[in-house]
Amino acid sequence: MFLTNTVKKTGLLALLAAGLWGQLSAQQLSPIDYVDPTIGGVGLILEPTRPAVHQPNSMVRVFPARKDQLDDQIGYFPLAISSHRQPWLFRFMPVSGKLDAGAAGKFSSANERITPAHYQVNLIESGIHLAFTPGQRSGFFKVTFTGADNFLRLGIENKGTIRTEGRRAVSGTEEFSGMKAYFYAESNTDLSPVTGQAGDRHTYLKVAGTAKTILWKYGLSFISTEQAKANLAREIPAWEFDALRKQATDSWNRKLGQMQVQGGTEAQKRVFYTSLYRSYERMVDINEYGKYYSAYDHQVHQSDKPFFVDNWLWDTYIALEPLQTILNPKMQGEKIDSYVEMYKQGGWMPSFALVFGDNPCMTGNHAASWILDSRIKGVTNFDLDKAYEGLRKNALSGTLLPWRNGPATVLDSFYAKKGYMPALAPGEKETVKEVHGFERRQAVSVTLENSYDDWCIAQLADLRKDKKDYNLFLSRAAYYRNVFRKDKGFVWPKDKDGNWIEPFDPKFSGGQGGRDYFTENNAYTYNWDVKHDFTGLFELMGGPRKAEEKLDNLFRESLGRSKYQLWYTFPDATGLVGQFVMGNEPSFHIPYLYNHLGSPWKTQQRIRMLMDTWYTDNFFGIPGDEDGGGMTAFVVFSMAGFFPVTPGIPVYSIGSPSFSQVSIKLDNGKTFRVTAKNNNKLNVYIQGAKLNGKSLDRSWFTHQELLAGGHLELVMGPLPNTNWGTENLPRAAINDKPFNNQTK
Repeated sequence: MFLTNTVKKTGLLALLAAGLWGQLSAQQLSPIDYVDPTIGGVGLILEPTRPAVHQPNSMVRVFPARKDQLDDQIGYFPLAISSHRQPWLFRFMPVSGKLDAGAAGKFSSANERITPAHYQVNLIESGIHLAFTPGQRSGFFKVTFTGADNFLRLGIENKGTIRTEGRRAVSGTEEFSGMKAYFYAESNTDLSPVTGQAGDRHTYLKVAGTAKTILWKYGLSFISTEQAKANLAREIPAWEFDALRKQATDSWNRKLGQMQVQGGTEAQKRVFYTSLYRSYERMVDINEYGKYYSAYDHQVHQSDKPFFVDNWLWDTYIALEPLQTILNPKMQGEKIDSYVEMYKQGGWMPSFALVFGDNPCMTGNHAASWILDSRIKGVTNFDLDKAYEGLRKNALSGTLLPWRNGPATVLDSFYAKKGYMPALAPGEKETVKEVHGFERRQAVSVTLENSYDDWCIAQLADLRKDKKDYNLFLSRAAYYRNVFRKDKGFVWPKDKDGNWIEPFDPKFSGGQGGRDYFTENNAYTYNWDVKHDFTGLFELMGGPRKAEEKLDNLFRESLGRSKYQLWYTFPDATGLVGQFVMGNEPSFHIPYLYNHLGSPWKTQQRIRMLMDTWYTDNFFGIPGDEDGGGMTAFVVFSMAGFFPVTPGIPVYSIGSPSFSQVSIKLDNGKTFRVTAKNNNKLNVYIQGAKLNGKSLDRSWFTHQELLAGGHLELVMGPLPNTNWGTENLPRAAINDKPFNNQTK
């Protein structure tokens, strides 16, 4: 009462009321209400995100087909995508009026509203209102017409056929990437096929009579039309659009609700929950109620277990898989078990396990990192022995060449003998036919990334009590040293005779994307890509202090040329801060390395600057290719205040959280909390910390401490406490076993 009377006297009651109502409204919002799928919808140089409407980890993902979110015209809606940024499947679009050339084209959009569970839009030229909500292997469109002569326009993305099945049903088959997809759809209104203009390859179904609102639902299958029909009958048995929308919304709120945040701005909450939503786009379960089609042996398998596909491990092993190991450990085991099945069916451990088979992109044997990290964090519901067999085969009998999976080549024999991938001199012609014509050898990256993966295999060998393999792979884990040039202080390409390649510019050499020597980035980025042996790396750099100076310089070094010159050669080098590249995955762990060097205040400074600068709640809010959760999982971790610098070591490096509190509901029924007292835009530095009420003077905590339902308490301030976290540093040394010096 005193407050109310005082406010009345000062004339600020309206302002107070507005503030209180704003807080009340925010408290009533569900996690899904903070998700904006259009964030990042205009790519910086490269690919935009797509505002996918789907249920978590499900087969059917739908979005409007357009160039990006600045494009005001929609061509159609794919009924599904085969895989993230891979072939779209089938086309759906309602149209009105004459079936002339315009009927086959694009339509202007207005009043578009998108959530993970629901989409709606008005199509201006036709006056049509369209809405969509997803099942797991099915989808539901609701279309309201305002004119006469109304049609549903269906089409094929690749090669296939559309078939009418009576007056209210239609089906389709599409061939893509060596396999087939099927849909079966039903309408609540009679439809009759009509012919469009000559040359128009769409199928038009005329809506009977004067019906203004029609419902059209479909099932998707990779097995058969009959299975698509069964999927539809099981998931959407009734004509209840709102019921499916509620089911999809509830599904999202359960997943997103595992992480609750307090404090921060509304924009930061939108960035956080949108990033968490994108962390559930992949992998997707394609088991269709007791059976699934596998492109790895081209057979239909009877199984009551999920079969997960669609993973880009080069992108996702860094942050997405460790995040899912915290949130959904059982599902992690099921995903790894799917990889093991693919190995058994196809003979090689997959790289990018897509629905149409392994798509061996990028570099490395990163299933090793994923499997090790999951296993030592307690995920056991997969066949470790068979997984190890596949990883070992890939490492010792397979090729390490970029964008290739299969038997070893002469370059792999060289690698095993000499301990590095040999590079070609500038202008030297490629002589090994297995080398990809565009992707090249990426010689330094191949050496660095496989050194880390072999370290991961060594730790798995140790878990299996295989001393011989442990020693073999631990020795291979040191191969990264063979491409570090101490007199220059950089990783550096080396030819087959052991000579350093000259001339070589660490900022710019290697051709398009640096691919002669690197993967999409330059030596400034790859200098830090030794996740399993920072101790040894810092020694090569001249010791921790020299390494810290070099790390400082990474964020300050000039480009040495104009931005357009740099981006013409390195289009993936987006989100630049000096030579640091926020928009590409090999950079994610780098800001946290100050914790390893005894200057954690610099990690705190860098992380908050990077989050606030590059991850915003608008169309430009993601600084690089998001790659289906690969980048946004990094955002979830960093905004929550910690990050797994080395997957395979069960330790999290502390950064600077964006919120005053983050709570994580764990699979074991416990809750892990991070609280940051006095946190705001200026107070980014940790003044002191406690873990479970006891003083914490280290800049890291363990996975076991997280699983125990710990409480990390941080006190934040505007200036750094340069004494906090400078002792008892997180370790990563080549001869450490995963738990050594970490869980005590």
